[in-house]
Amino acid sequence: MATSTAERLLDSSEQLSYDPVVEVDWDTPLDKDFHGMSPEWCSLYGTAYWSELTEEQRKELTRQEAACVASTGIWFEMILQQMMLRDFYAKDPTDAGFQWALTEIADECRHSIMFARGAAKLGAPAYRPHRFVVELGRAFKSIAFGEAAYAAILVAEEVLDVMQRDWMRDERVVPFVRTINNIHVVEESRHMKFAREEVRQHLAGAGWVRRQISALVVSIASFFIVSSMFSKQVYKHAGLDVRRATREARANQHHKSTMRSSCAGLMEFLGSVGLLTRPARFFYQRTNLL
Repeated sequence: MATSTAERLLDSSEQLSYDPVVEVDWDTPLDKDFHGMSPEWCSLYGTAYWSELTEEQRKELTRQEAACVASTGIWFEMILQQMMLRDFYAKDPTDAGFQWALTEIADECRHSIMFARGAAKLGAPAYRPHRFVVELGRAFKSIAFGEAAYAAILVAEEVLDVMQRDWMRDERVVPFVRTINNIHVVEESRHMKFAREEVRQHLAGAGWVRRQISALVVSIASFFIVSSMFSKQVYKHAGLDVRRATREARANQHHKSTMRSSCAGLMEFLGSVGLLTRPARFFYQRTNLL
């Protein structure tokens, strides 16, 4: 990363950062008259099953799904932190880029705690990716490097960012979740700029074979990250028919369209740096990002 960019990010962090312990209203009891996310982002929104649910059931489902998204965010933020620590291990600590990396890791630690407390307040259990995905994540954080690591980070952050920009403005969403979303959006904007810069820098002069391999690795990682954000376990905890809800969610064209439209900018960036190859497109289409 260019020193000037790192210095600007450090300055931005000094000027505009939040302490979730202070900023978020943790003490007020959960108001169940609110949703946990904008209903339009719910995996069942627009289905026949959604139309049959009571308003209370809809709100409970959106709270459970918001908690599941947050839990997936925690899982990936832990992967992110380990990859960054490994990348900057033994580098020059006087360099602005090194200091920015530690600043981002500190941000991610706070975000993970914030998401954990938020999920607990929403009355949700500890949603986790499938065990197979957890083990894949363990391998990915140990071997991914360069553009593959930072592009995967970017995909996870951008998908979450687009969702939360809608939720933080939606007065139907419970206020403390809107505050969490606002904090994350503001601080993640710096992280995404950093990730884009790292991807461009690592790909400068990269050959065709390397781009093909990196593009495929990133798309596969993205498939497992995004598919973990909406677990069928949320239907069980929301008191719904899990089989029916899962079946209708998988066929939900509204949700697929929402995901695709939200990722247009991300796909444009990946294409501009040569990471949107034909094999990669297959996985993005399977995840409804393309």
